[in-house]
Amino acid sequence: MLRLLAFLVVLLLLPLPAAAVVPPMAGLWLTQDHDGVIGVEPCGDKLCARIAGFFLDHPADPTPLDYRGVSQCHLPLISDAGQVAPNLWKGHITDPRNGSVYHVELWLTPEGALALRGYLGIPLFGQTQTWTRYAGTVPADCRLTPPAGHPEVVRPGGGAAAG
Repeated sequence: MLRLLAFLVVLLLLPLPAAAVVPPMAGLWLTQDHDGVIGVEPCGDKLCARIAGFFLDHPADPTPLDYRGVSQCHLPLISDAGQVAPNLWKGHITDPRNGSVYHVELWLTPEGALALRGYLGIPLFGQTQTWTRYAGTVPADCRLTPPAGHPEVVRPGGGAAAG
């Protein structure tokens, strides 16, 4: 009995494993052009992002493909963003249209939006997009139809979505 009690005391004194910290930018984000939804989530001690959904002009439209001809549904965009400061993550992002890989910085703005800056070399030579939280749900097939009142979206290649 004494051994059991000693064992239980030792277990109580052992440090508990740290709970996984979920970054505040985890969740679903509507892209700046309102043409897609990106899922941001922790992956180990890094931050990852994938295409969670895309708005289609018509329900029968084909699923967008990446530069290799692979469906963009659930396509990874970021897989290695590490936290370098309290509100700053840095890694790499892949452009699904052509496979180009860029450096990326991510941070939350004071308004609660997600700022994402892609660049080559140094951040000065980059471009920042601002994404807003997406409160909706995304189906497993990633296909979203723009709701009534959805802003007009300019598609890559020049086409505009009816909105």
